[in-house]
Amino acid sequence: MLITHDTRCALDLVVDLVNTAPEGDDAEGLPDVAALVGFAREHDLSDVGVLTESDLAAVRAIRGRFAAVFATTDGRTAAAVINELVAAAGTTPRLTDHDGYDWHVHYFAPGASVADHIAADCGMALAFFVVAGEQERLRRCEAPDCRRAFVDLSRNRSRRYCDSRTCGNRLHVAAYRARRKEAAG
Repeated sequence: MLITHDTRCALDLVVDLVNTAPEGDDAEGLPDVAALVGFAREHDLSDVGVLTESDLAAVRAIRGRFAAVFATTDGRTAAAVINELVAAAGTTPRLTDHDGYDWHVHYFAPGASVADHIAADCGMALAFFVVAGEQERLRRCEAPDCRRAFVDLSRNRSRRYCDSRTCGNRLHVAAYRARRKEAAG
C-alpha cells in the first residue's frame, strides 16, 4: 500500500488525536485551547486561524468518532463513521504545494475550522485503509495497561504494541521473568 507524505502526516495526526483522550489513569490530552494550539502547531496544521473553546469542543467530538474507527473491526461500521466525518467537514479536495512539500491533496475547504480540517484530511487517510482492505492495520495496543491507538505499517501486519520499546519490551521482560521463576520452581 502506497502511503504518501500527506497521508502519513494525517495518520500520525489522527493517532495522536485519538491518544489525547482521557482513558483509565491518563489525563485529558487536550485540556484547554492552549493545548489545542500546541497540538495544531506540532502537527503543522495550516490555515487554522485563531482557535477557541468551540474549536476545542469540536475537535474533542471528532476525536471520539475517530476512536470508534480504531475500536471496530467491521469495515461497514468504519466506513459509516468515516463517511459521516468527511461529509460533515464539507470535503473539498484540492492540490497544493505549500511549505516546501511537493504536490499533495488537501481535503478540507479553504477557511475550514480546525475540526473540519482534521476530519477531512484524517477521514480520507483512514478511508484509504478501508478501501484497500487494510482496516486491520488500525489498531489499539495489546498491552493490558495500554490501549493507545496506532497504525500498523509493518509488512506482515504483525505489530501488536503502540511502541515496542515500552509496551512490547515491558511485556516481553515480564514473560521472561515469569518463565524463569517457573523454571526455578
